[in-house]
Amino acid sequence: MSFINKLKDFFSTHQETRENHYNPDLKSHYYKTAYKNALQSVNSLIEQIPGMTVTSISEERGEMSVTIDKPRKGFLIVTVISVRPYETAVDFTATTNTFLPTDFGFSKKIILQLYKKLDEKETLVGTGKSGR
Repeated sequence: MSFINKLKDFFSTHQETRENHYNPDLKSHYYKTAYKNALQSVNSLIEQIPGMTVTSISEERGEMSVTIDKPRKGFLIVTVISVRPYETAVDFTATTNTFLPTDFGFSKKIILQLYKKLDEKETLVGTGKSGR
């Protein structure tokens, strides 16, 4: 990861995962599970974390919105995509509500924490395009 990308990450209140992310920790994660099971796993995982509340779930679109109240205020969007039968991708988008130009890595920390817990709960197939 280049110095410019590290600087952009530091002076940001927003992080998201995607297929071709320059940071290997923030690449999409693929799990060996059905679409509905992945959506249910993420939902139950988020409900167990204090300070996070699921505000809406759209099963048709595979999206879930979550408000974060503790330790900082923020917002999280979870996207679950069925790639093929019993292979599902999960992506996160986290935004922190702050008046500062940086959240000091809070949004990235939330994503990494959720991926770690989801990796323990479901069978990880790989990350990003090269991980499949």
